[in-house]
Parts: sequence; C-alpha cells; structure tokens
Amino acid sequence: MAARRPVEFGYNPPAGERGIERIVPRTFVQDLQGVCDYASQHFSSFWVPDHFMRGDGFRMECWTQLTWLAARYPRQQLGTIVIGNSYRHPPLLAKMAASLQTFSGGRFVLGYGAGWLEEEYRAYGYDFPSARVRIAQMVEGIEAMRALWNQVPANYQGQYYQVTEARCEPRPDPPIPVLIGGDGEKYLLRAVAEHADWWLPFSRGTDTLKHKIAVLHDHCRTVGRDPATIRMTYPLTVFLARTRQEAEGRAGRRLESNDPPFAGEPAALVAHLQEIVDLGFDLFQLVFPSFPETDDMRLFVDEVLPAFR
Repeated sequence: MAARRPVEFGYNPPAGERGIERIVPRTFVQDLQGVCDYASQHFSSFWVPDHFMRGDGFRMECWTQLTWLAARYPRQQLGTIVIGNSYRHPPLLAKMAASLQTFSGGRFVLGYGAGWLEEEYRAYGYDFPSARVRIAQMVEGIEAMRALWNQVPANYQGQYYQVTEARCEPRPDPPIPVLIGGDGEKYLLRAVAEHADWWLPFSRGTDTLKHKIAVLHDHCRTVGRDPATIRMTYPLTVFLARTRQEAEGRAGRRLESNDPPFAGEPAALVAHLQEIVDLGFDLFQLVFPSFPETDDMRLFVDEVLPAFR
C-alpha cells in the first residue's frame, strides 16, 4: 500500500460576493491582500472559484485573480475550484494554463468542471445543453488540452472541439494536474475515473461520501484504473468559534441548505476533518466567512492546524 500523503490545507478566498463573507467592493483588493498575506504563512495553496456573476453582486474574473495571486505569493500552489468548461474555449485555455504553469514555476492545478449555473450561462450568451452533453464537452475539453500539452504539433478531432497542427509551447513542465469537480454517479464519476488526476466532490456527509467513493472505485475497475492514483480533495466552509452555539448562530440558515457549512468549536472541527481524512482525502480547500477579518482563520491556525502536523 502506498504511503498516505500528509494532510494539506488550502485557502479559497472570495472572488466577490457569494453570500458568505462581508465584501466591500471599493476596498476588496486591499482586504483580499491583507487576508491572503496572513493565509500565505499557514496554507499551502490558494483556490479561486470561476463565476462571472452570482445574483446581483460584485464579482472578479477567476483567471485574472489567479494570476494576481500567482505573482504575489511565490510559494503557494494555485488552483481553480473549478473552471467551467463552457466559459473558455478549451484549446485557448490549454495555452493559458501552460503559460501560467511556466510563469508560476510549475505551481498550477487546473480544477475543471462541466458547469452548472444556468442563469449565468444565459446572461453571458452561452448555450446551456443537458448535463450529459456538458459532461461530454468537458471530457473533450480535457482531451484537447492534453493533446496540446503533449503533442508537437497537436491534433485532436472531437465532436465539440478540434485542433489541427496546433502548437502550445512552452509545454507545461511539470505536467498540469487536472482536478475534476463533481460527483454525479453515471457520467461525471466515470469521467473522473478516466481523466482526473485529482477529484473534488460536492456532496456532504461521511455516509454519502463513502457511497460516492465506492461508485468512483467501480468506475475505476471498469476502466482499469487504480483509484489510489486519484488524489481526493474536499472543499469546506468553516464557521469556527469558541462555542458551537456562537458558530451556529453566525452560520444561521445556511445550516439548512443543500451544501451546509461546518459550524462549531475547534475540537469538533478536528474530529470532523479527521473523519474525512480517514476516507482518503488529504487536501482541504477552506472558506473562512469572517473575511475581511481573520478571526475564523486565526482560530483554525492556532487550534486546528496543529492536530494535522
């Protein structure tokens, strides 16, 4: 059995208003810089979400923010959580990713997904086909990008994307890991088994996660893949306080949502994270709702992080 990786923690900073943190548009960059300066001392990676809009709120573009982070923080790994396949033509995205991999010194992870927010698609003029078609397009996007990263010149002929005698130099060195986000059982997890280096599920609860992992392993057996070659990562929003009552009070009705955050005291969070680690996850991408303050994050660093060192 391969040795288990050390547990790592990454920070998922806001790109704008997502109904969790307190965002002030005129001071956003200054606030972001202050929080990320502190996070860079304790977290191994930064992860940026990819949306153009969420309701009526202020929003930064993912790739622009990612490039800012790459330039400012030279030690952190950098990832997207996750890029919507439909939003950027995959052959162009391959070139963008290869360039960022070169400029960052090999620190980039391409988090990739099929896209899901119909309101956003329609607002920006993108077609919104069925989930099955979007997943098929995502798979072709990955295949086209890898052709560009590995072939000189590259050729790829798919139903949705094509490249002909195309060059993508400098090629990424080291190769860019592809993280696929999602856990739909019939098509998405099959795509993870066939194409992902890393995986990020959206489901919550250890029983549900165990089931999703079992489905993924079934797909891996079908395609002849060792599931241990897929790194498992887990995103989590953390309302952390000295008492559970205080944390739950801050989380409020979010605890009743389909994607509930964690809300509790440090010892409870250690236990919760350990349950996830015991399932085979070794990287957490964390949201701290106290932004632009660092209260949650500092309590995490002081009383949770040492348990995993």
